[in-house]
Amino acid sequence: MNPSMIRKLKKMQEEMEKAQRELESKEYFGKSSGVVVIMQGTRQVLDVQIDPDLLEEVELLQDSILIAVNDALNQIETEQSETMGQFTGGMGGLGF
Repeated sequence: MNPSMIRKLKKMQEEMEKAQRELESKEYFGKSSGVVVIMQGTRQVLDVQIDPDLLEEVELLQDSILIAVNDALNQIETEQSETMGQFTGGMGGLGF
C-alpha cells in the first residue's frame, strides 16, 4: 500500500474514533407517557424521571419505562449508524 493511502486510512481511523467518542458522550432522551429516560451514548442509563401520577398505575408505569428506554436506544442506534455510515460508505473502492 502506498504511503498516501496509509495516511488517508490513518486519518479516517482518527476521525472515526473521534466521532465514536462524541457519540458515546452524548445524552439521549427517551420519552413515553409521563416517563423520561436519559441515556448516554454508551447505553448507560443516567436518569429516569417519572410523573408522580403514574405511581398508582404500576402496569402503565412499567410499559412507559420500557417504551422510553427503547426509544432512547433507538435514537442511539440511528445516530450511530448514520454517523459511522459516513465513514464506511466511501470504502467501496478499497475492497471493504
